[in-house]
Amino acid sequence: MSASVATLNRELSWLAFNGRVLHEAADARTPLLERLKFLAIFGANLDEFYMVRVAGVRRQLAAGVSRAGPDGVSPTDLLDRIDVTVRGMLATQQRILEDDVLPELASHGVRLLAMDDLDANERAAVDAFFDSQVFPVLTPLAVDPGHPFPYISNLSLSLAVELHEPEAGTDHFARVKVPKSLPRWVPVRPLQYLPLEALIGAHLDQLFPGMRVTGHHAFRITRFSDLEIAPTEEPEDLLAMIEEQVFQRRFGEVVRLEVQRGMPQVLRALLLEELRESEDPEMAPLTEREVHEPGRLLDLGDLHALAALDLPEFRDPPFVPVTPVELRAGRSVFEAIREHDVLLHHPFDSFPATVERFLDEAAHDEHVLAIKMTLYRTSGDTAVVRALTEAAQAGKQVAVLVELQARFDEANNITWARTLESFGVHVVYGQPGIKTHAKLALVVRREPDGIRRYVHIGTGNYNSKTARTYTDMGLLSCNESLGADVSELFNTLTGFSRQRVYRKLLVAPVNLRERLVALIAREADNARAGAPARIVAKMNSLVDSQVIDALCDASNAGVEIDLIVRGICCLRPGVAGESERIRVVSIIGRFLEHSRAWRFENGGEPEYYIGSADWMPRNLDRRVEAMVPILDASLHPRFESLFEVCLADNRQAWDLQPDGEWVQRHAGADEERATHKRLLRDSWGIVRFARMSAESAPPLVV
Repeated sequence: MSASVATLNRELSWLAFNGRVLHEAADARTPLLERLKFLAIFGANLDEFYMVRVAGVRRQLAAGVSRAGPDGVSPTDLLDRIDVTVRGMLATQQRILEDDVLPELASHGVRLLAMDDLDANERAAVDAFFDSQVFPVLTPLAVDPGHPFPYISNLSLSLAVELHEPEAGTDHFARVKVPKSLPRWVPVRPLQYLPLEALIGAHLDQLFPGMRVTGHHAFRITRFSDLEIAPTEEPEDLLAMIEEQVFQRRFGEVVRLEVQRGMPQVLRALLLEELRESEDPEMAPLTEREVHEPGRLLDLGDLHALAALDLPEFRDPPFVPVTPVELRAGRSVFEAIREHDVLLHHPFDSFPATVERFLDEAAHDEHVLAIKMTLYRTSGDTAVVRALTEAAQAGKQVAVLVELQARFDEANNITWARTLESFGVHVVYGQPGIKTHAKLALVVRREPDGIRRYVHIGTGNYNSKTARTYTDMGLLSCNESLGADVSELFNTLTGFSRQRVYRKLLVAPVNLRERLVALIAREADNARAGAPARIVAKMNSLVDSQVIDALCDASNAGVEIDLIVRGICCLRPGVAGESERIRVVSIIGRFLEHSRAWRFENGGEPEYYIGSADWMPRNLDRRVEAMVPILDASLHPRFESLFEVCLADNRQAWDLQPDGEWVQRHAGADEERATHKRLLRDSWGIVRFARMSAESAPPLVV
């Protein structure tokens, strides 16, 4: 098989995903404030793409790498194609915001104001607010022979100020940072706000007395912000090393300059030249290709604050996550798990009433001896951290692996690691260059018939905030084989164990790739033998070339393959003689599809798995990941229901075409079938367990 025939470029595939996010902002069927939210998500996504992925391609160029990858795209060609794609997206984003969303919001009384919109009383009020709250925070920075071009932090919003000195007749340039410590949107009237940069711009004369302000325009830079820790590095203190890297990345090279629409060319050229001179000469120099002009407003990630306004008529309908009947109040969570495994699907199943309750009961149960878990990202309200610290204070043995290398959460995780240590929790940090991405919790409990191990194995982080907006799955079980596997995996993470064989778990980087390829090959063998053969797999990203090759071989053998891939997909489906039996669909909507789940037909005896790993080289080779088989057959119908809902979607679903384009499905004359609406509506109607009928359950509040 020719890799270039069946393989799509990773970065361009990611941009296509962000384009699908942007489409939700354009779609008039999306509630108005949710459209604003999707504009914010699109912008924040693009920031990270430049900080990590574009920066990486630019570093390839600086290192002299010019050859094309397996997709046939060279680094130079890739940067050009990214530039063309992003400029088109930014034009679309600007049109959606300025021509559609903001005018429609204004018709309902929600407005972003300009200084000229204010009456005399309002102007006096914002003047007083500036004098008391804003002026003391600002620091004007001159640029001249005695004042070198100032350091500009990553993603910070600044004003480039043009000045004229009347006495000397000379022109000058200064920079004023728009402080992140102040709210971006200054309330002036009910539901009407003034952008902070507009307020500062109107009062620049107070920062430069004796000078005449001749112009000001907003700008923003993006810096390389990934950590660089090779697997071969063995620092004596990983915590100190991560802290140093987090500090140093503040000074990463600039990879993008954003300027406000209408910035004079001379000022734009001045910024570009100053940034070039202040950067490492060994890095690829900034050019006009790296200068973007998104529109009147920069840093649209801040629109999240406006999207959260309390206007229910312009937001998605609220819903109340349910508590599975097995875990309802009045019985111990351990008693429920002993009866049978419990499968969770968030946010439809309440995270606090399930996972947090599991940990809280473990912390306060006198029969629990030990708790072990992994923390990749956790939330600020941290009921999880509270349970762990209370367990340690109660004398239980508590061990937690805190992943310090979780991208852009490094500083947060360092704080949580130190908090846990201060309460007596045993904290470990994993291995340099190999992230622990597995989502695992183990509770060891003394019971009348001996020691029993309870496990939670999930697809998402132990984070109550994202559990309300990400779709994730989890398994609660006291299966002996799973408990033993998780125990041995923790021994590998916290000690010197080099476990290579597991009873049930599929573990990366130990055996996950090998087992995954073998499962795909088994389906191919079954198809050749005339036995039932099918694969359904749901994940965030599909990039790994070895897995793509295995899937294409299975397709050629006769296996029908449905892939539900939210984001990046480098497999080109539907190519005759290569991947013609493979279909790829992406679900984009109210919730972020984050769960990873697989189904293998296995000759008519289907096997199901969930876990933390996407099908990417980093997940299979450079991360600790865990996938778990769903052994309780009574849980299997829930997977069938989930897959059926996703594959039948005609509202949120996009189909990947053989040419790499994504085409959104439309209901036409048919009834609209939107995945997230159906999952919310059918949260109790889906066959949750063979032991329970939908009619016996209370209705979901939507």
